[in-house]
Amino acid sequence: MLTSHVSLTILKIEAKEEFWPLKHPFRISRGSCTEAHVIVASVTEGEYTGRGEGVPIARYNQSAATVLAQIESIRSVRDLNRDNLQQLLPPGAARNALDCALWDLEAKRSGKRVWELADIPTVDQVETAFTISLDTPGRMASAATAAVLLPILKLKLGGDDADRARVEAVRAAASNARLLIDANESWSPEHYRKTLPALAELGVELIEQPFSVGDDEVLGTLDHPIPICADESCHTTADLPCLKSRYEVINVKLDKTGGLTEALQLCHRAREDGFKMLIGCMVCTSLSIAPARLLAGNADFVDLDGPLLLTRDRDHGLLYQNERIGMPVRDVWG
Repeated sequence: MLTSHVSLTILKIEAKEEFWPLKHPFRISRGSCTEAHVIVASVTEGEYTGRGEGVPIARYNQSAATVLAQIESIRSVRDLNRDNLQQLLPPGAARNALDCALWDLEAKRSGKRVWELADIPTVDQVETAFTISLDTPGRMASAATAAVLLPILKLKLGGDDADRARVEAVRAAASNARLLIDANESWSPEHYRKTLPALAELGVELIEQPFSVGDDEVLGTLDHPIPICADESCHTTADLPCLKSRYEVINVKLDKTGGLTEALQLCHRAREDGFKMLIGCMVCTSLSIAPARLLAGNADFVDLDGPLLLTRDRDHGLLYQNERIGMPVRDVWG
């Protein structure tokens, strides 16, 4: 168990919502958006301020108002630290923003980087997938053509009869790309059985969350010629026991775990249980990606493309070159 090394007795906690326009509308099976809507928390002690970013997720009944209210609810807590934060707030965007702000604060106080404090092995660059949002086969093919030099494409699918055509169109447009797909809970078992052979022939390497949470026990009865990844079904270490017979991979997102602290525990436990890992993100800025980037060096799949979807990122954002992500600089986080 990683513990905080400092006791923070007088903290100034602030939070605000921000909107970051996207280059193009982003669509999944549940809906679409045209901007990234994030909450930024700052935690100050004396001359040092740490920051963290969380993304309210409507799928889990979160909104900017509920996230800000959760952060407000602990502003008067004395001796707030990463350890007691885990009990004060549930997993989600509010705890994520505060947890990452506390890590950033400790890094600034100590003069060390977060990966040094947490003893996380680092890799200078990692390769990330680039997401092509749900659309017609033709439009998804056009998006793939625009990204033809990128090594890994992640396709959002919708659970309808056009799914196979979408993947075929993207494969034709980007013949050398590795393909991952994400159904966002939109499939039925019948659709899975009908679609899977074609996806295997097209070289798809991963299928993310085909069935809705609560209906995914059927995965224990189905063949898995392509590894299946739990996203909506996996938030924290508490979810792992029921996933063992259903999934080969878990998607670790800090907005689901409620921050880097629990994410480190989840990664450790998942490896012990034999799961592979995908490190993912919401549509967000580099302030969200920076702590997740620390986990990517030991991941089997990386999907940290949130800033690439924005019209512009934060100043001092992470450096993306040919879909390889560098390490965060101090000016952004950690």
